Amino acid sequence: MMTATLARGLSGLLRPLTLLGRSCLHHAAGVTQLSPRFSTLVQRQTGFKPPVAGYGFQQHTVLHRVTPLIPSLMLQPSRNLTYYSLRKGKRKTVRSVVKRFLRLHCGLWVRRKAGYKKKLWKKAAVRKKRLREHVFCNKTQCKKLDKMTTSFWKRRNWYLNDPYQKYHDRVNF
Repeated sequence: MMTATLARGLSGLLRPLTLLGRSCLHHAAGVTQLSPRFSTLVQRQTGFKPPVAGYGFQQHTVLHRVTPLIPSLMLQPSRNLTYYSLRKGKRKTVRSVVKRFLRLHCGLWVRRKAGYKKKLWKKAAVRKKRLREHVFCNKTQCKKLDKMTTSFWKRRNWYLNDPYQKYHDRVNF
C-alpha cells in the first residue's frame, strides 16, 4: 500500500527521468552493436550491461529504479517500542525516554532544550543560559511518552532534597 502511494506521488516527478533513462539505454544499446571495444569501456565505467539477445529488457517499477537514489523514501520513523517481550510477554520501556525525560507525578514530562550541549563554543552566554533551562512537554508529547513507558516509571518517588518537589503536584487547576 505504501509503495503504491509513493509510486503514485512520485510518478509526476520521475516521468522525465524515466524518459531520459530509456533514451540513454537505447543509445547505449545501439553503440554496443557498433563497437565491441567501446561496449567494454561502457561496462567498466558505468556498470551498464548490454541486453542479451533473445531475452529483452526486464521491466521495473519506478519505485525500484528510484529507491537506490533516495534511500530515505523507504525509512519509517521508529520508537523502538516493544509490545511483547520474548521472555515474559510484557510491554517494555523505551530506555532513551527514561534517560532524556523526567516524569512528574501530575503526569507532565520535563526535558532539556534541544542543543544544550552542542557547539557551545559558538553560542553566546545568554543563549547558553536559555538552553540550560528545563521545559515542559506539551499534551501530545506527554501522551506519547506515557505510552512508551511502563507503570514503574509513572509511580511516585520520594527523593531527599528533590529539586522538583514543588512541581510534582499541580495546584489551582
